[in-house]
Amino acid sequence: MTKTPLKSLLSCILFFLSIGALAHGAPSGGPYGPLQLYYETPDVEGVIYYVSPDGEASADGSSIESPTSIEEAFSRVKTGDAIVLRGGIYRTGDLAFNQGITIQPYQDEAPVLKGTYLAEEWEALRDGLWRTKWDRLFPMKPQGWWRRHREAARTPIYKFNNDMVFVDGEMLQQVGWPGELDEGSFYVDYEEGYIYTATDPESRSIEITAFDNALTRVVGEVHGKVSDKIGPKVRGIVFTQYAYRAIEIEGYDPEGVSPESEHGKDVVGSLFEHCTFSFCSRVGGYFRGDDLVIRNCLVSDTSTEGIFILASNDVLLERNIVTRNNIESITGYYASAVKIFNQCYRVVCRDNLVIDNELSNGIWYDVGNIDGLFVDNWIQNTDDGFFFEISKGAICAGNVFVDCNKGVRSLNSERVRVYQNTFVNSMASFERTERSAVGDHFGWHPRTGPEVEERFGHVFMGNLVVVDEDHWGPLLNFEQREVLRERLTDSQAKAIDYNVYVRQGYETEYPLIVWSPSQIEENLMPLETPADLTKLFPKFESNSQWFVNYNGPVFKGAQLSRYELLPEFPAARFEPQLPKEALKALGKKQKDIAHPGAFPVVD
Repeated sequence: MTKTPLKSLLSCILFFLSIGALAHGAPSGGPYGPLQLYYETPDVEGVIYYVSPDGEASADGSSIESPTSIEEAFSRVKTGDAIVLRGGIYRTGDLAFNQGITIQPYQDEAPVLKGTYLAEEWEALRDGLWRTKWDRLFPMKPQGWWRRHREAARTPIYKFNNDMVFVDGEMLQQVGWPGELDEGSFYVDYEEGYIYTATDPESRSIEITAFDNALTRVVGEVHGKVSDKIGPKVRGIVFTQYAYRAIEIEGYDPEGVSPESEHGKDVVGSLFEHCTFSFCSRVGGYFRGDDLVIRNCLVSDTSTEGIFILASNDVLLERNIVTRNNIESITGYYASAVKIFNQCYRVVCRDNLVIDNELSNGIWYDVGNIDGLFVDNWIQNTDDGFFFEISKGAICAGNVFVDCNKGVRSLNSERVRVYQNTFVNSMASFERTERSAVGDHFGWHPRTGPEVEERFGHVFMGNLVVVDEDHWGPLLNFEQREVLRERLTDSQAKAIDYNVYVRQGYETEYPLIVWSPSQIEENLMPLETPADLTKLFPKFESNSQWFVNYNGPVFKGAQLSRYELLPEFPAARFEPQLPKEALKALGKKQKDIAHPGAFPVVD
């Protein structure tokens, strides 16, 4: 069975210990994720419908004493109404609506929407197997762009099916035939409609997915009503165990270059606060629409994405916890805990906790995004922490990246400005390739970003990069493909300076910096110190410092993720000179920038 990793809980505890008492740390220290709150009766212009898990559809739902069913409430609501949920488990789903409504708990109760039914009728078979007949199955094939010839040995095709089975709340993994079954797995016979397990169902609670999703905010007509284009306000609800995704906010997905005035307008102003989205077989939620806010939510145990934002403008993600994405270990699907996709303008990710996504990227701005702002986030144990691809303009400031393959990664983008971040066993990488819209596997994707000759203008300033023997590779990487050597001879960077690099106490074959385009025969030029880069480009790294094979003090307590600087560290009082846009993003004045990286000196 897949149990909740102790490592995830420990990471959260260490995180709160590390920065909870800081007055000036960039990540706030929380609270992150849902808070248990007391909800007053909502102040709405319309009708309040009270619902409960055992509410009767025939009841009017006008008072807490006569709750209606949740299905009936969703069929009745219109703009300005509210649905107030009593605590308990609602085994329901595929609830559609198209009105601007409020959805919240009753007072301090805890409503949970589950997409599973209990399986209670089992047939014992030989060899210690059991099976049950199940008529709510969710077979699915991979997307057409998935490259089976590359991934067939890594990801069996049955992993793309969306059925899920839980035993006493623990998720089982799907296998390809009954002979593979063990206590932690299940098998689906789609032709005959049976679920098989090797778990004795006696005295066990076994839940099997029965609904595709929880809520769909549709853009067309439903329940005899036309969409008002107003997004819902959803607070304090747990959504779990859905076969595909918990939430779908419908909207226009452009498949080509689209100005911001032409997308994001179908549903505007959705809000999700203090909600949980967990154990969805694919995605926690697909969110579309301008002025979207997702705040203090927990998104965990998802597959290809946790939060998926598409073609939306002026979005805010704040103080969320996003963890354990890609729980099925699917390859070739480019999993990401948060994906911001397809020409989203001005998406702000501020002060989020994204941890323990070992087989997944962290937060990925992918394809045609404009002017992203990524500030004060803590990203730990992910592949690429902040990933900005085929997009234009981003500021990444005041973040902490711990144990990431690449803490920051820019790929085929322009104007990615990286200021005052702390990197721990994580590198920063700026990359460009020859990829264009001509003959591209994804067709229109490259057309939404900068042309090959426009992939430059990056800034790397005021950062602290500290690695130990667990880190392999350079600390800073500027890379372009060999095929571009004659075509692109200018640097991707606009400014690189006021950085501090520390390689603690070990010798390695890896250089401190990898650089291209190169002035040597090899495409990638190894540089042992920032001063070597300054010799090539006098405007780069002239004020940076570096410490190689260093055994002195740096952090207050790295073992407890305490990344404040000790005053004994020689560069602790280093004062980076940052441009106005960096100061604005950090919410600081130049006089406050008296240290490299995200955290100040602690005396």
